[in-house]
Amino acid sequence: MSRIGKLPITLSNGIELTVSEKNLVTVKGPKGSLSTQVDKDIIVKQEDGQIIVDRPTEQKRHKAMHGLYRSLINNMVIGVTNGYQEKLELVGVGYKASMQGKILELSLGYSHNIFMTMPEEVSVTAVTEKGKAPVITLESNDKQLLGQVAAKIRSLRKVEPYKGKGIRFVGEVVRRKAGKTASK
Repeated sequence: MSRIGKLPITLSNGIELTVSEKNLVTVKGPKGSLSTQVDKDIIVKQEDGQIIVDRPTEQKRHKAMHGLYRSLINNMVIGVTNGYQEKLELVGVGYKASMQGKILELSLGYSHNIFMTMPEEVSVTAVTEKGKAPVITLESNDKQLLGQVAAKIRSLRKVEPYKGKGIRFVGEVVRRKAGKTASK
């Protein structure tokens, strides 16, 4: 049995879960609603305020999907109750970030500024304090979308190992390399 798949998901008060006939799981809560399509072989049932995800056989395919769909449903439940948050910091001289409506403007040392339109589901704040690196805070109830947006922003200027400049997650440790040594 899958160690993750067999764990029940507890629903707190105010969370509503519905499973349609075509295995479309919808979770509604105070932070909005999310839905995902579950494979037709995986069984999702609700008992005593808990969600139980089950598989029909011990096939390798069913075993693989068992834990996956349990994790996806659990992420949706956490998302509609608490939400998710990612923080990115811009480390480098002259790196700036600002929000104008739903457009994030980034100045990352290129010859031009980069403008990114943010999805409706993701709320973004850009904070610049004097003497500190600018911090971009992303918040959403959809964990997958939040991670995708954070990865896209991070890919615009990856952290380089010599000076440590670039976009990184807050608290991320960057392994630094030694530069060239002077010749004799």
